[in-house]
Amino acid sequence: MRGGFAGAVPVITSRDNALFKSLRKLAQSGRERKKMGLALLDGEHLIAAYVGRIGLPQMLVVSASGQEREEIRALMAQMPSVPLTLMSDALFQEIAPVDSPTGILARVEIAQLPVVEKIQFAVFLEALQDPGNLGSILRSAAAAGAQAAYLSAGCADAWAPRVLRGGMGAHFLLPVREGVDLVEMAGNFAGDIVVTSLQAKADLFELDLAGPVAFVIGNEGAGVSPALQRAATQRARIPMPGAMESLNAAAAAAICFFERVRQTGRRRES
Repeated sequence: MRGGFAGAVPVITSRDNALFKSLRKLAQSGRERKKMGLALLDGEHLIAAYVGRIGLPQMLVVSASGQEREEIRALMAQMPSVPLTLMSDALFQEIAPVDSPTGILARVEIAQLPVVEKIQFAVFLEALQDPGNLGSILRSAAAAGAQAAYLSAGCADAWAPRVLRGGMGAHFLLPVREGVDLVEMAGNFAGDIVVTSLQAKADLFELDLAGPVAFVIGNEGAGVSPALQRAATQRARIPMPGAMESLNAAAAAAICFFERVRQTGRRRES
């Protein structure tokens, strides 16, 4: 019975195992992920989201203790044709992206979702380096209905385990393109390019965001580069009546995205 790992399910207990080495590389190396076109998903939620939107994973890897969890057994039962590997808890811990592993990983092909021809809502991310920030921004963008996310060189790897975990399935809804020349992209975008700045005179909530728009989110420390600032067609500040000097990049991005949702929703109702 597969649910109990009886029969011919392979069990990995040695660090010299070739599959273990390959999975560890995928977990730790963005270069390896790009080379192989593969990524690792951690946990039932992400795996179920991938299956629901993209298709079956290449492989499931379950820890010795994870096989006892009912949620994991139920997920495995939905994919009887997917190859399954059991791994000792100690080895599983080495490839898991979190300190307290869920007990299940999936090796998947990196999804390249198509981008629509006439984009109404895009996100430009410049040199964002914190994986948690990047994952959270992609999640907010997908929730707000963005049609594409363009990442510059210098951004964290979009398919790193921590980014995937923060995105909570956004990668399977939102087309993500990495290594993009954002200045060139801005020049070709048929709509407003909006940059937030503490020094801007315009209030974000005063802008007309109902048409085609791309929001630029810059590096956590340096902000948006001068070249991309010059490419912007709109600069705006987010009002902060409190005593804080600035907002986290992910928080600022979410405010921008959902101000557009508010405005476009109002236009549809009028």
